[in-house]
Amino acid sequence: MTARVVMFSGGAGSWAAARRTVEAHGPDVVTLLFCDTLVEDPDLYRFLADAAADVGAPLVRIADGRTPWQVFRDERFLGNARIAPCSKLLKQRPARQWMTENAPSAVVVLGIDWTEAHRLPGARRGWEPWPVEAPLCERPFLSRHAVIGMMTERGIRPPDLYGQGFPHNNCAGGCVRAGAAQFARLYRQRPAVFAEWEQGEADLRAYLGADVAILRDRRNGETRPLTLAALRERLDGESTTTFDGDEWGGCGCFVDGES
Repeated sequence: MTARVVMFSGGAGSWAAARRTVEAHGPDVVTLLFCDTLVEDPDLYRFLADAAADVGAPLVRIADGRTPWQVFRDERFLGNARIAPCSKLLKQRPARQWMTENAPSAVVVLGIDWTEAHRLPGARRGWEPWPVEAPLCERPFLSRHAVIGMMTERGIRPPDLYGQGFPHNNCAGGCVRAGAAQFARLYRQRPAVFAEWEQGEADLRAYLGADVAILRDRRNGETRPLTLAALRERLDGESTTTFDGDEWGGCGCFVDGES
């Protein structure tokens, strides 16, 4: 039987996709592949272990060895919602290299669900020559709430970041693909992590000697860089109407192809 490699990110979607894959093909042909950015929340590793034990397939951890901030320095580029070199160099390329060396004829399994089915064609192009499956894009369709409920019923404690209102369990709540709403949540829920991201951005701006930022300020019909320091000052001194409260961004490390 053809091997399946699940891109096991540490989120609910990849767990549910892995469960469906094991139920359809058995655990012996399934591998759970986790690419570590080295800036993850400690609870993510707890969840990975619990989720892998529930699925019953082996968990493989790989890492480039750099953090996103080290990648940005090496590439002389600060990632943003459109271009994220950390996704390419810490997730996509290590995963492809592992697949080439260990699973050249396997099927790649992604955790995107039916609400993201429009991203599947691009993901399939990006993963060529490996075929791609997305079990959660098939019936029966499940909501995020339903997946979390299934997880809880099986005795798995959901990731801490979900309980704090974050849409993804990656990079400790921060992400260069995230929007202002997520960074505002990070500032309120995890100020120490926000401070690390703010300092990382400030250090890179100084290193590059450029007015760059992860976020964009689109007020008054103009677009300009919005630093995390400026966002923090707004949050401390003004109402949340000073940024787009619906701008959450999105995680696409294994979906959007190489940036």
